[in-house]
Amino acid sequence: MTLRDQLILTADKFCALTGMSRSRLSTLLLSGGKRLDMIRSGGDIGTARFESAMSWFSDNWPAGAEWPADVARPIQSLQEAAE
Repeated sequence: MTLRDQLILTADKFCALTGMSRSRLSTLLLSGGKRLDMIRSGGDIGTARFESAMSWFSDNWPAGAEWPADVARPIQSLQEAAE
């Protein structure tokens, strides 16, 4: 599974669990409401942005909800690592 696939899978599951729209999530994660759709269509982002997005998911994942099985969950968020 590519990193792009992991990001989209995690985003789709987060939206399903929380009811948040993909556009709102894309704005929060990637500073643009259409960025997740662009990535789904073959667009790309840098590794720092990917790591930041995955850390955000880990920090904001709904309590008790299962993390996607095929996606490595960050152990420590980037925020915590900076402190």
